[in-house]
Amino acid sequence: MTTPSAADRPGTSGPGTERLPPYGPRVDRSSDTLGRAPAPWQPPPVAWTGRKDDDTGPVPIVGDLPAPPARPTDPPPPPPQSPPLPPAVEELPTTERPAGGRAGRNLRAAIGVGVGLVALIVASLLLWRPAFLAVLVAAVLVAVWELTRALRAGRFDPPLVPLLVGSLVMEGLAWSRGPTGLVVGFLLTALAVLLWRLGHGPVGYLRDAASGVLVALYVPLLAGFAVLLLVPDDGAARVLAFIATVVASDVGGYAAGVLFGKHPMAPSISPKKSWEGMAGSVTACMLVATPFVVLWLDGPWWGGLVFGAALAASATIGDLGESLIKRDLGIKDMGDLLPGHGGIMDRLDSLLPSAAAAYLLLSVLAPL
Repeated sequence: MTTPSAADRPGTSGPGTERLPPYGPRVDRSSDTLGRAPAPWQPPPVAWTGRKDDDTGPVPIVGDLPAPPARPTDPPPPPPQSPPLPPAVEELPTTERPAGGRAGRNLRAAIGVGVGLVALIVASLLLWRPAFLAVLVAAVLVAVWELTRALRAGRFDPPLVPLLVGSLVMEGLAWSRGPTGLVVGFLLTALAVLLWRLGHGPVGYLRDAASGVLVALYVPLLAGFAVLLLVPDDGAARVLAFIATVVASDVGGYAAGVLFGKHPMAPSISPKKSWEGMAGSVTACMLVATPFVVLWLDGPWWGGLVFGAALAASATIGDLGESLIKRDLGIKDMGDLLPGHGGIMDRLDSLLPSAAAAYLLLSVLAPL
């Protein structure tokens, strides 16, 4: 009986079948996986020469195998994050998020700076009225610079030089020429802003010129009414009555808002303003304004009530107006010169429109 050769033995030859050396298993190369990349984390197959010496199979090529692919590393841990804000604060926009304390102020710094400002104003008024004029002019110049810088952050570019020079001209003419001088100074300043901006080309001219006229109207023109209050012989009493009433509005509204505020007045502009705070402002203004109007300015008692209520409204409107500008520009404060208060402009926001209201009301309630 003839012994079958290696080619006739089942599983030892034939298409796609080769046998490893005696120390290895059989390899089926007819599979459809031939030539594909090895599975992950498996060493690649041994290469073969294809040369056959006998029925023991092909001879392997012995050599260094390629290194297995590097194991992927874990992703780096996320950077540490600050603790989340309370839900009530998280809902507030950036411009209204508190910096500390229940009402959003550094109360100790705010009180200290406020007392210092009041002492400076009272001392300048009682010792020498032109000294108060100098303090007012310095505050106006800083406020113009702060507002101009804030507008530039919002892609407006009001010309600063004519605004600073025009502020000096307006306050000087108000002191020396009265209401007519103040109006003329404003018109000259607006004209200077328009002409100065011509030198920078037509791109953005209307936007920059309009913002410059707004600064001239908002700060030095309204501040000029405080100068008009100072001009008469009893000007120190008139200015003190006006400033004390506005301070009472801020203090009364702050205290009532912190203690009782539940109903927002203008949540889209200033969420911290409440109707309870407004009631506190009106009450405090009436209590402070009445003695000034009756005892110092010889006005009727009801005149003090009217004066106090009107200045509470004008101070609140001024505060909301500046909050609207800051919200549009995406900033919280106009500056950082006064700790606990922000900038000079942040303290003049309620005083500026109230100066005009006080001048007009006192011309009727306590005429010269």
